[in-house]
Amino acid sequence: MHMVMFVLDNPELLDRVLDAWDTIGVSGVTIIESTGINRRKAARMVGAPFMAGINRLLTSSQENHFTLFTIVKGEPMVRECIRTAEEVVGNLNEPNTGALASWPLSLVAGVPDQGRKYEKP
Repeated sequence: MHMVMFVLDNPELLDRVLDAWDTIGVSGVTIIESTGINRRKAARMVGAPFMAGINRLLTSSQENHFTLFTIVKGEPMVRECIRTAEEVVGNLNEPNTGALASWPLSLVAGVPDQGRKYEKP
């Protein structure tokens, strides 16, 4: 099993990425709204911290992105996640697309095997 983390730069593409992953059998994606250091620095430059806070309450001009987490079975499925994500957002080595990373998991609980219907004991 591998953890896949995908930082999606364009939030408008979220549903398309989720649909693409669904077609290859990925399920159980956790989605977190997130931002990066460069966007944070830009938001802080808008004005004093107090004013930036008020501005955010009045208008949410800061564009965030989404970070997706999912657990998949094996490196071949990680490669499929990359392939299908790139079909939606473009080459991940290009700017303003996103960043995807994965790492092997030594222990996993609470995640049904991919391709097998989960049944409660």
